[in-house]
Amino acid sequence: MEKNCGDKISRRNFLKKISCIGLQMLFLPIFGRHGYGKSINSGFTPAYLKLHRSGELKERAEKLWKIMEKCQLCPRKCGVNRLKGMKGVCRAPGSKLVISAFHPHFGEERPLVGKRGSGTIFFTHCNLRCVFCQNWEISHIGRGTERSINDLADMMLFLQKIGCHNINLVTPTHYSPHILKALDVAVEKGLTLPLVYNTSGWERLEILKVLDGIVDIYLPDIKYWESSMSSKYSSGAETYPDITKEAVLEMHRQVGTAKPAKDGIIYRGLIIRHLVMPNNVAGSEKIMEWIAKVLPKDTYVNIMAQYTPLYKAFDYPEISRRITKEEYVKVVNKAKELGLSNLDIQGYWWLR
Repeated sequence: MEKNCGDKISRRNFLKKISCIGLQMLFLPIFGRHGYGKSINSGFTPAYLKLHRSGELKERAEKLWKIMEKCQLCPRKCGVNRLKGMKGVCRAPGSKLVISAFHPHFGEERPLVGKRGSGTIFFTHCNLRCVFCQNWEISHIGRGTERSINDLADMMLFLQKIGCHNINLVTPTHYSPHILKALDVAVEKGLTLPLVYNTSGWERLEILKVLDGIVDIYLPDIKYWESSMSSKYSSGAETYPDITKEAVLEMHRQVGTAKPAKDGIIYRGLIIRHLVMPNNVAGSEKIMEWIAKVLPKDTYVNIMAQYTPLYKAFDYPEISRRITKEEYVKVVNKAKELGLSNLDIQGYWWLR
């Protein structure tokens, strides 16, 4: 997340400077070559088209929407009635949809970015609520603008129109009903881009099964190996390690291993992200061992080096610094020793 349009800028700072308003004018002169309904990904058929034609996409959207009456969309299973405006742990404002920004993103994995960017839509609030979150203004405070289902559909179509390679849904878990409703509207108007589900990884199997045949690319984090760490740094989420491992296996069952097409773009599959943290808080080597044991050796694994102490991280001395070269290299070497062959290594300058 370090670069956008060639300049060194973090996603956090980028979102501070640019809101949803005016993005069309900012990017349209550069990318506005493709009309609505004209996918630039010739030969690719997104998973959701079949479900839309049969009417099942709309049915699944309604199924998720009804769950908000006693919300159990995420593993916290708060049980609040979001349809009556109640807030759970994620702090999403009932059934209202709040979006921080949408734009082509050039700091994601290269096979998602390509030449035209990943069409990211940043949703506010978060069920995990990590103390070190780099986007805490969005995830904790909920900085954004209330939008309608049709607005969200129009965002998807706009990102397709300006040439993005995919629709990248960032922190989608608690807004999955809204996403499916908007997707159904957008498909009717010609959306044909692959759908990226960009998640913390902490997902209920029951909800993932509703998304089967809808999501083309799963992009989960695997943040922690030990429940004591997830509980401490992610607001009591002690079930994170076990639930996330089950979720990742289900994601792989649905979409398989992510492999670039001839044009270098990934249109379907699982991409795992892991953020190396100081003092082995994340249990990185154990996570690499698990991936190598239960998933194909060519599973796409992004080993991220960008940890920065932000938000409340300085309240915890053990995570109040950047990682060292030795900490990062140790994880990369472990992954290589285990035979993992499709590694996205961000800290390449350390490995020279």
